[in-house]
Amino acid sequence: MTRPAGPRAVREAPAPIRLSADEIAWVRSMVIYEDDDLLALNKPSGLSSQGGRGQVHTLDELLWAFAKPGKARPRLIHRLDRDTSGVILTAKTKPAASALGKAMMARRFGKTYLAVVTPGAPEPPEGLIDLPMRREEIGREAYMRICSPEAEGAETAESRYRTLSVGAEAALLELSPKTGRMHQLRVHLGAIGRPIAGDVRYGGALSLGGRPASRLMLHAAALDVPLPAGERRRITAPPPADMSEFCAALGLTLPERRGPAEQR
Repeated sequence: MTRPAGPRAVREAPAPIRLSADEIAWVRSMVIYEDDDLLALNKPSGLSSQGGRGQVHTLDELLWAFAKPGKARPRLIHRLDRDTSGVILTAKTKPAASALGKAMMARRFGKTYLAVVTPGAPEPPEGLIDLPMRREEIGREAYMRICSPEAEGAETAESRYRTLSVGAEAALLELSPKTGRMHQLRVHLGAIGRPIAGDVRYGGALSLGGRPASRLMLHAAALDVPLPAGERRRITAPPPADMSEFCAALGLTLPERRGPAEQR
């Protein structure tokens, strides 16, 4: 899920981190869009946005690869879950970070995800999931649970979905969260009986048709961004090879690929 970045990523100026040549080349290979204010990357699954445990460098730290001498690195505007791949946005200047952070909090970003769900398409095939949720902690792990609107800690949560393709054991959905709660799409889809494949935490199938779901099959495919100058830009990221191959094996057709960025 997309969530605003933590305050440290936007406000503080941490000390530079030394990166290896391979790390620099790797993070630079993720770039899908860049202008004077923004830098957008196609984050791979398995890379923590911020604060990952047991990982040498998070994406936030890898952004030092783009810092100019004596200058700060780009700032994350939002986060994706560790196992979610796709578009993630950073700001190259403090004014851009401020403008984009405010736009994110005001829900002016348009977010589009792709997810493989089981055992098939939801009924109806498209609609709105409007189920509040609240955060719960078990040991060191945090979860989100569906709850009543009156429950203590309840937060509104809305997710639109549309079925794109249906196979014998799974379906491919396009998802548009209207709010940005932690794990929102994962919890909502589980609540309607269509958990995301590979989602260990929320009941997703770990294999389909004899093929393992090697990770959470959720991809941030597009981000519609209100640019600091006033216009909007849609930035897209193609699904990674593992998700494309998984869909092909299940008879699911991915949407036609578009260019990484288009102005509106």
